[in-house]
Amino acid sequence: MSWTHANLQTQGYRLGGDEARALRIGLRFPTALCLALVVTGLALESALMIALLVPIGAVAGWTPRHPFDLIWNHGLRHLAGAPELPPNPVRRRHAFKLATVWLAAVAALFAIDAATAALVLGGVLVAVCALVTATNFCIPSTLLARLDGPGGSVYNHVTSTRLRR
Repeated sequence: MSWTHANLQTQGYRLGGDEARALRIGLRFPTALCLALVVTGLALESALMIALLVPIGAVAGWTPRHPFDLIWNHGLRHLAGAPELPPNPVRRRHAFKLATVWLAAVAALFAIDAATAALVLGGVLVAVCALVTATNFCIPSTLLARLDGPGGSVYNHVTSTRLRR
């Protein structure tokens, strides 16, 4: 198993090698598009543009589908001849929740004219998002996996039960 495939497992995906290879571009698409939009918002120092990403992140964090999954599943995958994306696992959704809060903080900082702080905080988000987009290595998912322990059942059971309510 490759390191990038193992990183997908850390995020909570349970994909075979062929399936992971077939989805390698599709699974990166939502984070790549978000990355491009965040970089644009930071370059423009736009509180509005960053704030518009907050509800997208919230949907991604609290539902099995990132809104950008729909762009892939209903459009781009057909051009690429790729399969549909599976629902996002719990750990990946938790990472999206963290990114949502981070985006809100960056937008708020721009809104109160704290551009330097917004750019620093936004730069960290860009670095983390670029890492997961390029390598599937998700820092929040990795930290959550460590909380899970070797069997992974305690954390996953508690969070998946809580999310179903």
